[in-house]
Amino acid sequence: MDRTRLARLLDALETGLVERRHVLRLCLLAALAGEHTLLIGPPGTAKSALARRIHRAFREARYFERLLTRFTVPEELFGPLSIRALEEDRYERHVAGFLPDAAVAFIDEVFKANSAILNALLTLLNEREFDNGAGRMRCPLISVIGATNQVPEDEVAEAFFDRFLLRLSVGPVSGVGFRALLGEGYVADAGELGSVPAALQLGAAERAALLAAAMRLSLSAEVLDRLGELRAWLAEETHYVSDRRWVKIGLLLRMAAASEGRAAVEEWDLGVVPFCVAADVAGQQAVADWLAARLGVRAAFSPPRLTRVVEAFEAQLKAEREANDLDYDEAGRLRFSAVDVAARDGVFHEHDTGAQAGALAGEIGDAKGGAAALRMTYARKRRYGVLHVAARTGQIDALLDRLAGYREELDARRESLARWSAQAVWADPEFIAAAERNLGGVAAALAGLEQRASTARAGFQALPRLDEAGLRPAAIDHEPLAD
Repeated sequence: MDRTRLARLLDALETGLVERRHVLRLCLLAALAGEHTLLIGPPGTAKSALARRIHRAFREARYFERLLTRFTVPEELFGPLSIRALEEDRYERHVAGFLPDAAVAFIDEVFKANSAILNALLTLLNEREFDNGAGRMRCPLISVIGATNQVPEDEVAEAFFDRFLLRLSVGPVSGVGFRALLGEGYVADAGELGSVPAALQLGAAERAALLAAAMRLSLSAEVLDRLGELRAWLAEETHYVSDRRWVKIGLLLRMAAASEGRAAVEEWDLGVVPFCVAADVAGQQAVADWLAARLGVRAAFSPPRLTRVVEAFEAQLKAEREANDLDYDEAGRLRFSAVDVAARDGVFHEHDTGAQAGALAGEIGDAKGGAAALRMTYARKRRYGVLHVAARTGQIDALLDRLAGYREELDARRESLARWSAQAVWADPEFIAAAERNLGGVAAALAGLEQRASTARAGFQALPRLDEAGLRPAAIDHEPLAD
């Protein structure tokens, strides 16, 4: 489908609507994919107006609309019984002008009908077939838009609820929208919008071609991985999503790409998924937040994971800065404590008193004559050789290279999101904004980690060094010997 034509069609359908742009677009996307939409919200929020506009997107498509109550009878939906058929012992209905004959339908208060009607609707919505007497007829149904104030919790209602792929919340307009509603919006909707030019409408052949194009597209490994992760997360949250619904979600994503003239489904297309897997606003927001935090970000450059790596280098630097070591004199020989030097140089004599020896030995003296033993001191900080420092800085250089690569990849993802959102027809502006904020946050986190890693690298380079003669034994680069 030509994207310019699609944009013009949407502009025509959205004329006069106030704060319903995204809802209308998702309803149309579902219709193009042959799926149904449930609008959840109070009366008077333009739910029926949305359905009538979706009907105008299709050429030569019959429209059916009905408000259901607990007193609704099947004849109101499926047509009256045929008197002639009854005379011939056949139980058939005149379906012309009723739901089995419609291409687009709006059913208000869909859950207020009795179970017999809901069961009949199940087959019609899913298989596009209607049991009329002894035979089953094929129906031209494109999409049903249902409306309800709330979803009841019973077995029949749950099965019927599952037939609607998209669940969209429709509430009153905001304060800003209210002014527009009483201005040009009210005037435009008063006449229920004029006819959409036939040149912009989609015929049956065009819809079939578009559906075929969508079916030819495949979901990338990246998109499949993300959907698999979402499925696992929903299972952990004890939120069940049927296999049938996942298959329909895959087709909806393909249709989003095909209708925009794209050759592949991108990960950003997953922004529509929350409206398919969650039933209410709170659940949809939770799924949207989960997706926005993960789209465009590989697990390899997750800030928490990289933060632990940088923290490990910082801890190692702290330990090496604070490490004490054996002391050497200018000739590269170990220095000894005062009592050790005195013993070595013959300072102690037989006539020295114990008090004098104790004064010389300080705290080292003991009853077994240990004061005369050679004792090594910790009079200086540990010094490090060139190879040791080079090994540490080399490790950090490798980390910095990884961080730089992740930052470049993240920049490419941000550019990808910008390109996609600039031409996306079905995108939710709030989802785009959330994804942009998340990617920006990850980019800032990576920049901070690069700065911390560079600081650690400079710290390793500034460690105390061995002298150029390299007189210190290599073994002393390890743990200091204890007294």
